[in-house]
Amino acid sequence: MEFKDFIDQDRETRKKYAFEGSFLDYLEILEADPAVAKLAHQRMYDQISQRGVQVLKPEENERIRRLYGNQQIMKKYDFFADFYGIDKTVMKIVEYFHSSAMKGEEAKQVLYLVGPVGSGKSSIMEVLKKALEECEPVYALKGCPMREEPLHLVPKHMRRHFEEILGVKIEGDLCPVCRYRLKEEYQAKFENFPVVTADFSIRSKKGVGVVPPVDPNNQDTSVLIGSVDISKMDLYPEDDPRVFSLNGAFHVGNRGIVEFIEVFKNEVEYLHTIITATQEKSIPSPGKGSMIYFDGVILAHSNEAEWNRFKSDHTNEAILDRIVKVDVPYCLELNEEIKIYEKILRRSNFKSHIAPHSIEIGAMFAILTRLAPSNKVDPLTKMKIYNGEEIVEKGMTKKVDIMELREEAGIREGMSGISTRFVIKAIDTALTNSEHHCVNPLSVLESLIRAVKDLDIPDDQKKRHLAFLQDTIRKEYNKILEKEVTAAFIHSYQEQAETLFNNYLDHAEAFVNQTKLKDRSTGEQLDPDLPFLRSIEEHIGISENSAGGFRTDVTSYMFYLIRKGSRIDYSSYEPLKEAIEGKLTVSVKELSRVITQSQVRDKEQNEKYNAMVLRMKENGYCDHCCNVILKYAANNVWKE
Repeated sequence: MEFKDFIDQDRETRKKYAFEGSFLDYLEILEADPAVAKLAHQRMYDQISQRGVQVLKPEENERIRRLYGNQQIMKKYDFFADFYGIDKTVMKIVEYFHSSAMKGEEAKQVLYLVGPVGSGKSSIMEVLKKALEECEPVYALKGCPMREEPLHLVPKHMRRHFEEILGVKIEGDLCPVCRYRLKEEYQAKFENFPVVTADFSIRSKKGVGVVPPVDPNNQDTSVLIGSVDISKMDLYPEDDPRVFSLNGAFHVGNRGIVEFIEVFKNEVEYLHTIITATQEKSIPSPGKGSMIYFDGVILAHSNEAEWNRFKSDHTNEAILDRIVKVDVPYCLELNEEIKIYEKILRRSNFKSHIAPHSIEIGAMFAILTRLAPSNKVDPLTKMKIYNGEEIVEKGMTKKVDIMELREEAGIREGMSGISTRFVIKAIDTALTNSEHHCVNPLSVLESLIRAVKDLDIPDDQKKRHLAFLQDTIRKEYNKILEKEVTAAFIHSYQEQAETLFNNYLDHAEAFVNQTKLKDRSTGEQLDPDLPFLRSIEEHIGISENSAGGFRTDVTSYMFYLIRKGSRIDYSSYEPLKEAIEGKLTVSVKELSRVITQSQVRDKEQNEKYNAMVLRMKENGYCDHCCNVILKYAANNVWKE
């Protein structure tokens, strides 16, 4: 499409929404579509819900069942598709708007987000404000400083009749300016008052009012409710609407949003306007004017320390009672935290290659610092359980209960720890310093260690963070790398892995059912080969006493998959997959050590090495990081 055609098409589309007519013309539009007169909360809820929602039921989604149990139905809203790991928070926010749209009590309360720095509070506010900009224009009284609903023109004694005809509840009254104009300019003939369409704009302050923290020594409420124009005081009385400057945040945000940034950094007296703006839906006039009707969504956010300080003062009860508090904790799911970093990096101009697991290392560190210590499992295992992974205790058949871990941790889990910003800055540093336009898990790990050492935090906290990086995460990465390099070799051993799996399944089933199995070649009836079963199980630490339970779990799970119609192979059950790969690795490890360290290789070794490198490159490595990683593996993973 030519640029001019594109511009003309956009202009025509905008013209379609442009309207100017009398109040009578507006009534005809409203009669045809009563939704035109929707209130602010309904408008926001419609913007959220019309994007679509996915309902995830535990009986249909295994990961949801692992994370939230059998009772919790989770909803994922497409409107918040760019937010990861805070599904419960998002659901509470949508519940607030849904209830408010139904004119429940929440419609008269402030939506207040509280959480640690970098948890996404401001980003949620931004996406709500931008959604308002995408709304269709609203109909408003022409020249009104508050862009108010035209139905306010209808006199009180006529409203019931209008409501019956239109099917709309008329709420609110004219602002002082429009009341004066109706009387003086239109001789109270409200049907002649002009109506126009008005859009929403953050930049132009149309329907979006923003209240930043104000200097405690200079808190002027005119920022909220406007002021009196002193230059007109000689011409008009103090209560004359012509002296009012209705340009406060509540006037700007009428029919839209008023956002209070770091709300409790302000003195409480400054926030008293919120009391009437919520329950009574009215705000004071500047000077000595009467109260003014306000229809808008009041959003606020701050950090937890400020919230705790504010709520500890019992004199703030009036405001506290008008707040719907929603916690916005840090993400505690590894996979979701990785998506956050990937999203941020996609928006940057960095072009360097990022090796597999590089971002994962940063995400692991962030989450480990956020998790509350547990007496039931180690931090790494807890992280995996919170990620929706099914963890079977080594040497046992018992699965760790995520609900027990959450109950043990308490409600504050996720409200402290390392922020996403901290980790992404460390990754940015690694990207900036990469000489070969490539970063890998090792360079990210070193960047994080340097960043933590520079942190101005208590020594015990710094020591704990460094222990995660230098010990816990490094050891876990070594395991990941061992599996990955081994898998590159085992790729050519796929058939051997499947054979081991099928043999194990046959013998385990015979053991569990206390039957014999038939030799596929000779037809001979054989007892289960217990030494063979133990030779696999011992690779994941299954004890002799626990072996029977493990075999029962394996066979039960395989029959469950068969009943579901799922395909089964050696990777179907994670503990058994790990055991089979462990058995294969015993024979592969020596070969891998020779291949990664040998300076001179024979033809067969070269073929194996090249096949391994090719497989790793298929998995996302480049030549440089592949070389770095293999050297590290040779010197650390299989170091004698």
